[in-house]
Parts: sequence; structure tokens; C-alpha cells
Amino acid sequence: MESKCDEKLHEECGVFGMYDFSGKDVASSIYYGLFALQHRGQESCGIAVSDTFGPKGKVTLHKDMGLVHEVFNKDILDGMKGNIGVGHTRYSTAGMSTRENAQPLVINYVKGILGLAHNGNLINANELRNELAYTGAIFQTTIDSEVIAYLIARERINTHSVEDAVKRTIPKIKGAYALVVMSPRKLIGARDPFGFKPLCIGKRDDAYILASESCALDTINAEFVRDVKPGEIVTITDGKIVSDTSLCIDEHKRGRCVFEYIYFARPDSVIDEISVYESRILAGRFLAKDHPVDADLVVGVPESGNAAALGFSLESKIPYGAAFVKNTYVGRTFIKPGQSSRESSVSVKLNALSSIVKDKRVVMIDDSIVRGTTCGKIVKMLRNAGAKEVHVRISSPPFLHECYFGTDVPSSSQLIAHNRSVDEVCKLIGADSLGYLSIDRTKEMVNGLNICTGCFDKKYPLEPPKDDIRGEYIQ
Repeated sequence: MESKCDEKLHEECGVFGMYDFSGKDVASSIYYGLFALQHRGQESCGIAVSDTFGPKGKVTLHKDMGLVHEVFNKDILDGMKGNIGVGHTRYSTAGMSTRENAQPLVINYVKGILGLAHNGNLINANELRNELAYTGAIFQTTIDSEVIAYLIARERINTHSVEDAVKRTIPKIKGAYALVVMSPRKLIGARDPFGFKPLCIGKRDDAYILASESCALDTINAEFVRDVKPGEIVTITDGKIVSDTSLCIDEHKRGRCVFEYIYFARPDSVIDEISVYESRILAGRFLAKDHPVDADLVVGVPESGNAAALGFSLESKIPYGAAFVKNTYVGRTFIKPGQSSRESSVSVKLNALSSIVKDKRVVMIDDSIVRGTTCGKIVKMLRNAGAKEVHVRISSPPFLHECYFGTDVPSSSQLIAHNRSVDEVCKLIGADSLGYLSIDRTKEMVNGLNICTGCFDKKYPLEPPKDDIRGEYIQ
């Protein structure tokens, strides 16, 4: 996994499903939905569609490595006929980055077909995989999503419906997941009981949609209906939504990933009734209150630091400025293989405006410091552009521990804040001062919503695995 990790966190995956009861093709709408979710994963993507009015069990699937616009074109989409479908855009937290591991997964079994798109990470995937393998399962991929698909298919043989099969599978899988499942006549969404991963419901005319984020609904002019509750299973069939909340747990036990609000989600999304943009503005305001500094200019590291920088400026009354020019044609830094490539890509991706920062005392806001490599280079970039002082403020607490639930935080030994004081980290990145958001403030920025803070304080919502098996299949 070392070759894939870099300074920025990894965005997990994006899922999207659509069922149009009027019979219209959904592939192009799924394409645009995935385009809106591209920030959640840039390794691979795919779409699977089926026609509920046609032969039962016929699925058209197309998936490959690359960005959404690279994998699909008009001819491919025009050939994907069907009024029900699922889509996926992937960044791998477990399993090799290969075409075989791209999603959605489509399996044919005795009850027909099953299409599945999964965002998250299971902590008992190896145990389940071995159990299935010893009972005859033959795996085609190295991703835990295939384990989920097999479990659902196996349970479906002994149940009356696919939603019952999903319901019987959920107690067996432990970890983080948002699932979109397509059967011949139903579209099903499920969210883990802790709510680690987001999933919402939308509607457009006679079609219902399931998506990782509400911004994907906006892209296709769909109406936001509501979020899928943590632990809820929703079944879209016969032009309606059927809800099963029997597996939901008490709100105080839930643990949504706080980095959806800090970094992962698009700022125009709303997750569990909390605006991502407003939460980032609040984070910046809290930083200004808790870590004030005399300065001339506040700047954000694009794109994730911009809203928090604006919040810092609003609270401190220090002017906000755009100090960086971003090359929008360069992929996110973590895509680059090898540390030397990652470091060189920072300057390819960003450049500081000397006319803005020259002779200024600058407050630089970013969402996190993981290893410190990128942050240190950006501090140096500002100094080379003439900044007199660079004060770094981070809109999250220090990373001290691994994440086992779908956010690819590296092992603690690779985290710059592990076993180092704030002053030591400040010196290593070359800043004049450094301030982090406190853990208590992360809860305030989401209006008291129950969140997971395990990567900061090792207080996970559920017991983590004894062995760190993340990335075991990556070669």
C-alpha cells in the first residue's frame, strides 16, 4: 500500500443507482451522476444496466480503468439499453488497482442476476472470503465487494426476496459500506449501521435514484428526497420506496466519517442534513477563534482548504485571497506512483502567486497533514513567492492512528504527527506557527452529529481488527 499513499487522503468510492419506471434508458444519467462523484475515486469506473421490460437476466456492463470521460463515450452509452442500473467510480482501499477489480460487479446465479456497487471497507473480509472459499466459492477479484455479492446471492437462495437476502447479509459483514444493489426488478440501497459512508435518495419524474452524495442528484436535475438512514435498507420497486429500519442502532452509537465533511465530499453536498460547505466554514471560524494570529492574508490550499480559509477570514477579519493557481488538468496528487513522482507533481499541480503573497504574513489553511511532504512543499512555495511569514492552520485534528473503515490513512509510523508535538511538526514543515482543529470542534462543526474520530483518538465506533490487513491484496 505504500506506493499508493501520499500526503492527501484517499477518497474511497462513489456509488450511483437509478430505476426509471417509465422505461427510459438510464445509462447517460448514471454517467453524469458518476461524473459528479469523480472526486471520490479516479482509478476506475463502470456502469451496468438492465431492461425490466425485456428478457429477465440480461445485463449490459462496461467498466475499465480511468476517469469517467475516458472510460465512456457516446457510442458506448447509446448501446447500453436499460431502465435500471448501477454505477461506480473507484479508489481502492483494498484490492489491486486492476480492471478486474473495477465495479459494478455483476454475477449470474440460480436466481438470476445481481449487480452491486460498494463504497467502504470490511474489517472481516478475509474471514468471510476464506469461509466462502472453503464452501466452493471461486473469486474473480481481490476486493471485499465480491464477498458481499456472494453473501447476498447465497442468502437469496433461501429467502423470498433480494431485499431479505441483503437484510440477512448485513449482520455478517463488519465495517463501513454504502451499497447499491440491482436485481432484475428492484434497486436496493443499504448503509452500514454506524453511518460511516453516505447514501441518499433522489427522484426525477418517474425515476428514483440512489447516490453517494446529493451533488450527483443536482447534476441530473433530480430532487433530493432524503438520506438513507444508517442501518436502513431501502427497496425501490413498483414505483415506490419500501424502508426497513429493523437493523438501525441508537444514534449515540453511530460514527459517521468526519472526513466526509472536512475533505471527501463535494462542498455543494448535504449529508445527513448537514451542509458540507457550512461545516467547512465553521471549521475555519473555529480555527480563527482557537489559533489566532497577526497576519495580512488568509489563503486556502485548493480545493479542500478554500471554504475553511473563508471561514477563518470571516471570523478573524483578515482579508481572504487566492494565492494559488491550480492546474485543473492534473489528477489528484495521490494518483502518482512513488514518492518522487508525488513530490514533483505538487509543483505541477499548484503555483503560488507572488503578486498576492510577496512581503505578506500569510495564514495557509489546509484540511489535513498526513505525512507532511506536500504541506512542507507548499509552505516552501509560498516563501519562494515572497511570503514574509507562513502560519499553517489545519481544519482537522492531528492524524495519530490508522483508519480501518474505508479512509486510506497510512500506518501510524508514517504519520508526521505520530509521536511528535505540534511544535515539532511545525518545524518539520517549515511553518512559523501551526494550529489544528480540536476533536471537540469537529463535533461542533457537524452540529453534534455522532462522528468517528478513531484516526485522531483511537475511539472507533466498533472494535477494529487485531491485524492491519488493509491493502493485503495490493501487489
